[in-house]
Amino acid sequence: MIHKVARLDELRVTLQYWEECPSHDQALARLRKVLEDEGVHVDIELVKVESEEQAMRLRFVGSPTILVNDVDIDPPTTSYYGLTCRAYRLEDGRISPLPSERMIRRAVQEAKVNLKKV
Repeated sequence: MIHKVARLDELRVTLQYWEECPSHDQALARLRKVLEDEGVHVDIELVKVESEEQAMRLRFVGSPTILVNDVDIDPPTTSYYGLTCRAYRLEDGRISPLPSERMIRRAVQEAKVNLKKV
């Protein structure tokens, strides 16, 4: 049996955004900080969503959306896809246009663990 050795450079991180939502720059900065804190040095794929058709194809639930290994860090509870701003429910119950560092960190840590299992 061959065991694949997991490498952190196999981690895929994507930030999908719609230009009309102003929070994507802050989301990118927060994402970069968490990746650095976690010792993950990967390129972040930036995907600018520009049309309703593209939003449907990507299953884009709003801006900003962060995917780690193609998994949304905060899986949506709706199947509405389109050009819209996204709202996140934070750990303390507040609503925010940005995911918390904790949400991002949890997704990155889970992905790192899953890579080690492969």
